[in-house]
Amino acid sequence: MAVKIRLRRMGAKKSPFYRIIVADERSPRDGRFIEEIGTYDPNKEPSDYKIDEEAAKKWLNNGAQPTEIVGKLFKKAGIVK
Repeated sequence: MAVKIRLRRMGAKKSPFYRIIVADERSPRDGRFIEEIGTYDPNKEPSDYKIDEEAAKKWLNNGAQPTEIVGKLFKKAGIVK
């Protein structure tokens, strides 16, 4: 089972809000997930994000692959170099 760290879309139409989740790559975008490790709000200026660093590092050490956007958020937060 390949595990991805990715975004789950929440919020109203034209006002997205995302949760950073750990999920099996075969599950749908807004479907079943394993664990929620943070949030991301691109509507604020500057964009707001909160990430549980301990959980993120645990999943990265266990082999979970972040998507492109989540990887950029991890770099901003200082989790990944």
